[in-house]
Order: sequence, then structure tokens, then C-alpha cells
Amino acid sequence: MNASYETVIGLEVHAQLRTHSKLFCGCSTQFGAPPNAHTCPTCLGLPGSLPVPNAAAIELAMRAALAVGCEVRERSVFERKNYFYPDLAKGYQISQYALPLNVAGKLEVETEAGGRRVIGITRIHLEEDAAKNLHSSAAAQTLVDFNRAGVALIEIVSEPDLRSSAEAEQYLRNLREILMAVGVNDGNLEEGSFRCDANVSIRAPGATELGTRTELKNINSFRFVRKAIDYEAARHHAVIAGGGKIVQETRLWDDAQGKTVPMRSKEEAMDYRYFPDPDLPPIVVSAAQIEAAAGVLPELPATKRARYVAELGLTAADAGVLTSHPALSGFFEATVEELSSRLGGRIEPARAGKRAANFIQAEVLRDFSADGLEASLPLSAAALSELLALLEAGSISGKMAKGVLAEMIASGKPAAKIVEEQGLSQVSDSALIEEVVRKVVDGSPDNVAAYRAGKQNVVGWFVGQVMKETRGQANPRMVNELLRKLLEGE
Repeated sequence: MNASYETVIGLEVHAQLRTHSKLFCGCSTQFGAPPNAHTCPTCLGLPGSLPVPNAAAIELAMRAALAVGCEVRERSVFERKNYFYPDLAKGYQISQYALPLNVAGKLEVETEAGGRRVIGITRIHLEEDAAKNLHSSAAAQTLVDFNRAGVALIEIVSEPDLRSSAEAEQYLRNLREILMAVGVNDGNLEEGSFRCDANVSIRAPGATELGTRTELKNINSFRFVRKAIDYEAARHHAVIAGGGKIVQETRLWDDAQGKTVPMRSKEEAMDYRYFPDPDLPPIVVSAAQIEAAAGVLPELPATKRARYVAELGLTAADAGVLTSHPALSGFFEATVEELSSRLGGRIEPARAGKRAANFIQAEVLRDFSADGLEASLPLSAAALSELLALLEAGSISGKMAKGVLAEMIASGKPAAKIVEEQGLSQVSDSALIEEVVRKVVDGSPDNVAAYRAGKQNVVGWFVGQVMKETRGQANPRMVNELLRKLLEGE
């Protein structure tokens, strides 16, 4: 992208709310049902059917807004957004426009230069999802599945404050992380419950007016977001550099071709002929309801990361990994708490945190999997804390701990039982270890001479021989201390 232009990006995120029923009817929101299995006259838009707002959806929308610092309005209005498309049986979508439920929030992102920038959030409003068009080129037909029609969404509209595809990706990751942490959205990109549209334009540096924008629709992958934005910004530049003008339109990302393709001309708000839905009264929430929604918010990921760094001494990178999914941070914290409890307060919180963080990332994370909010861990926090307590007490070595963990996962047996059955207890008897060390040192005068001549790395050979003699059960720290003492003639 030519440095003579600045990229300007605004994002519109559609996040499906975690409700069991749709926004205006009692139909199920279960994913993966046979086509049109979860429908009724209301979500099919049949004449005479009347919508009834889902109270749980309103509460979740407030919770999401409060998590990103929005003002929750005590009075908001549902409106009809009128347009024709096969996936919209009524000919309009029930959404919010003039008086949305939530306004004026913010979200912080890291810049590519390592700094931090605050991205404004214009609004978070409620709306119903459309149905899904199923295109068949072989049969030359399009079918419509209405299972998704009427599902409760929030649309989170950012200010045009983002300046690169990297910032856009960071914003989306942070937003998804927050919505999952507060239980509003499952974060499942593959199922389309978290997807975004990107508005992209370019302008001369220092300019205050926005350039003509194009909208990139329904991008459901962080990788595609970056690729689509980068391509579109470069396309804008090429058009302007060639003397052309950008046409305001909606475009789709075609990953197979590696480019955006036209979809339709971009509508303005006036084209949708918004007006208040006559079948739905205004949403009125009390200050007490807003306070109650704020009261159930858990510790947010950014706050959690800062606490891990300040109180547990973790690096920012480690804290970022461990807060990347609610189940993972919960597992980590439970492990630290269990480990401290098992050791009866004989371990500092920072040491327990680092011990758990290092082992989870190195050994447990490879067996962690998540499908949205649903997550699978190979063992419980209690089981892992038992293993780490043995490691901390010096009963087993780090190498042994890895083998014990594998056996724990395979058999389900507790760590102590595996250590006992396999005779893996680490030897920490200094007299016994010194006897083996002296035997190895006395049996290799050439290597002793090499060490004393300056070849420090030969100590590794001695350590290996001692561990071989003790079947790997000697305490490595004690082995190293005794070896260096004898080799240096102390």
C-alpha cells in the first residue's frame, strides 16, 4: 500500500447471542438441524403472526455493551429495515436504528508499532438474523433454510478508527475474547455465530474527510479479514492512481481467487426506509436492570492478563495464551489454587503461577481443544496440581513428570499412584547421590582432566552417567551441585 494514502477501516460485527430461542419467537436456535426444522409462522413472516421480544436476548445485549463501556439506554426502539432478498421472507428485517439499545463504547488494541490505541464503538444494537440461501450450481437453483431466520444477534459497529488490517484483526480477536468471557457469544466462526463486515476506504494523510468506502461482507475468518482488507485497500489505491473513482458498493472476498468481487451497490440508510415496528413497543429497561447486568460481568480478559503479570509474575505473552479461552484461564487458575492448597501455603503465589503456566503451555496445551465455548482438557486441575506438587517437592524430576502426565491421560490414574507403581520417586538422599557421583568421577580421569582444562560442557556427560546409574531418579539439582564440587576439587 502506497504510503501517500492512509487506510481507514470500520467494522460491523454480527454476534449471535447465546439464547435457546429466537429473538421474537420460541423456535430453537440449535445449530445443525435439518433445513427448516426450527421454524414457525413468526420467523417465516406469515401474515397475522406477531413478534414477542426475548428478554434473555435483551439482557445479554446489555451485558455485552457494559463489557466494552457502552451507555445502555433505558428506552430503545425496534425498527423495520426494508429490503428484498430471498432470505428475508417478510421483506424487512427487525433491527434498531434511530434509538439503539447501547451507544458510545470503546475497545483497546495494540498497534503494529507496539503501542495501544482506543477504537470507538458507535453502537451495539439488537436485530434478528436472516435465513440462509443454499445455492446449487448443479441443479441451477437456490433453496432457503429458515432455521437461522429470527435468531438473536447484536451488531457491534465501530468508529472508522482502525488503520490497518493487523489492527482490524486485533480488534476482532479482542472483541470475540470479551464476548466469550462474559457468556454472550460462543465465538464460533465456522458456524457463523461471529462474523463481520468491513468498511474500507483510503485518504490522503492529514485529511479529515473520509474517502468513498466499499463494504466487504460476512467475513468469518481472521486470516480472511486481513487478506480482504489488504487487497481492497490496494485496489482502491490502484483505481485512484489510475485516475478512476471508487464506486460505493458491497463486495465479497473470494479466497480461491485471492480478491474481492462485486456483490451489489451499497445501500444508504435512507434506502432501507427505516421506521418503528408497529407490532413492537419500545424496549424499556430500568436502572436496576442495567445494574444487575453489570453485576454478573466476570473479570474481563485484559484485566485478567494484567493481574497474571502483576501478581503471578507471568510474561505478557504467557498471560495472553492463558486468557485466550475462558476454559483455559479457568483451568489455569484452578490449578494454581489447588497447587497452593496441596502445599499448605509453602509455595508463593508467583512460583505456583509460573510452575502451572509453564507446564500447561509446554505439556497440556497440545491436548486442549475448543469448539466455540465448548472446550476439552485432557485432565482436571486437581489431577494436574497433584503432579505439580510432586514436582515442586522434588519427588519427581521434570522429565519424569512428562512421562507421568502421559500415563495419567492414558489411564486416568492419579500421579502419586503412577509414581508408586513404576518406582519413579526421585532420589534426594545427598549421601546416596554423592556415592554415585564419586564413582562416576573416579571412573573417568580423562574427562575430569578435560573439565579442569576448561572444557565446561563435559559436565553434561557426567550428569548423564549419574542419571544412568540411578535410572534417572537422582535429583538433577543435587547431581549438578555435587558434580561441580568434586570436579573443582572442593
